[in-house]
Amino acid sequence: MALKPLDIAQTTEFVILKNLSFFSRYLLAFVAFWITAAAGMAFAYNPLSAAIVVNAKTGEVIYSYNADLQAQPASLAKMMTLFLTFKALRQKKISPMTLVRISPNAASQQPCALGLLAGKTITVRDAILSLITKSANDIAVALGEHVGQSEKKFVFMMNKEAQRLGMNSTVFINPSGWKNPRQLSTARDMAKLARALLLEYSGYYHLFSTKQFVFNKQCIKNHNGLLGKKGDIIVDGIKTGFLNASGFNLAASAFKGKKRLIVVVFGGKTPKQRDAWADLLLQKGFSKLSREKKSSSLREMIAKMHKKKALPFGAYRENKKNSSGIYNRVYSAPFRNEGTEVGQYETY
Repeated sequence: MALKPLDIAQTTEFVILKNLSFFSRYLLAFVAFWITAAAGMAFAYNPLSAAIVVNAKTGEVIYSYNADLQAQPASLAKMMTLFLTFKALRQKKISPMTLVRISPNAASQQPCALGLLAGKTITVRDAILSLITKSANDIAVALGEHVGQSEKKFVFMMNKEAQRLGMNSTVFINPSGWKNPRQLSTARDMAKLARALLLEYSGYYHLFSTKQFVFNKQCIKNHNGLLGKKGDIIVDGIKTGFLNASGFNLAASAFKGKKRLIVVVFGGKTPKQRDAWADLLLQKGFSKLSREKKSSSLREMIAKMHKKKALPFGAYRENKKNSSGIYNRVYSAPFRNEGTEVGQYETY
C-alpha cells in the first residue's frame, strides 16, 4: 500500500504562488533555479523522502513510498560493515577481543568519530558497539581495513554481499557511509539488509539494542531515539544515519507479541521528524498485520466448517457439472426468496 505524499495544495507557499500571474511564477522559478545553482552544495539539503515497512518473517512489503528511489544511505551503510564483521566472527577469523589497529587513513575520517589516533587499537567488541551507538566513521574504516585487509578489498566484499542479498540498487564506496555521490541505495535495499542481519546473524542482533556503552571512561549514547517500549510495541534496533544530501535516515526493527516489522525511512528533516514518521509507520504496520490475522482466522474457521460438512444456516451442497465436464461444489441456502436478509457481517 503506497503512502500519500504531503498535499502541496494546503501549504502557504502554494497559496501564494497560485495568486501570481503566469509571468510572475515563471520569473520566480527562473530566479530560484539560478540562485540554487549558484549556491551549489550550500543548498544541497533537499532530501529525498522514502519509506518502507516490511514483515520481518516473510519479507512482505506492507507499506512503501518511493522505496526504489536512490539516495545516499549515510551511516546505514555501516549495517553492511557490521554484517561482514559478524560473518568474520562466525567464521572465527576474528574474535570479540581481537585488537583492531587504527591506520592513518582511519584516523583521518570526518566526524562522527571516536577520535582515536593512528597507531592506537580497539577491540572488535568495542568497535562494533561504537558503530552501533556513536556511528563512528573512523572505527568503521578501521574495522573494514582489518576484516578485508584493506578498505578497497572490504568495499568489494560489501558490494558482493549486497548482490547476494538482492540489493540491486545499491553501490557501496566506503565502509562508513561518508558522503559520496556514487554511494547509493534505496529504502527497499536497506530493509533487505536489515532483515538479513536479523535472520542470518540473530545471535549478534541484540547488540543493536545497546542504548549506551563506556569506552575510555566515556559514556557513549545511541543515536537511535526509538529504542525501547512504546505501548505494546518494542523497538530493539537497528541503525541511524545522516548526510546533508540525504537527510536523516533510519532503519528500525520492532516487535509486538510474536509479530516483527522492519521500517526504513530516508530523508527526515530532523531526527524527531524521522523518528515520528517511523513510529507512525510501525503502528500502522502492526495494525494491518492484526487485521490480516483476524481475516486469516475467519478463513480458517470457514474452511474447517466445510471440511466437517457443518455449514451455517442449514446450507446444503450439491455438485454441478460444467461445460468442461468438471464438477463444481455449489453452496445454496434454503430460503424461498432470493435477496432474503439472513444476517450481517463486518470486515476489518
